[in-house]
Amino acid sequence: MKKLAYLMVGTLLASSAGLALAADNPLSVHVLNLENGLPSSGVEVMLEQQAGDSWTKLNSGITNEQGRIPALYPEGKKLEEGVYRVTFETGDWFKKHDTTTFFPEVPVIFTADASVEHYHIPLLLSPYGFSTYRGN
Repeated sequence: MKKLAYLMVGTLLASSAGLALAADNPLSVHVLNLENGLPSSGVEVMLEQQAGDSWTKLNSGITNEQGRIPALYPEGKKLEEGVYRVTFETGDWFKKHDTTTFFPEVPVIFTADASVEHYHIPLLLSPYGFSTYRGN
């Protein structure tokens, strides 16, 4: 019983540490698989910022067991106003799960205007469709 209690406390502390990091970071993403209703862990995600006619890579990450990257923006930096692209490598993820997909990647381009402190980009995914929106 003590082991279970320690495990639960450890999990809560790890979760709260992740939440604290996410609270300080201006960008998070979340991927859910609409085919089975479960989080999509292991999806590679890249963040870029538009610089004129090109894109500059800022960071990348892989979704955790909840399908989230709670802190995608580079640590310790403040989000600048501008145009950003979050690219979800969906083709690689589906291939790892022996599933054919129509979309090898899903780029989501958005404008950060500094009207909010945190941007959240959820992706609802299936092999032949996707949806995204500005979350919170």
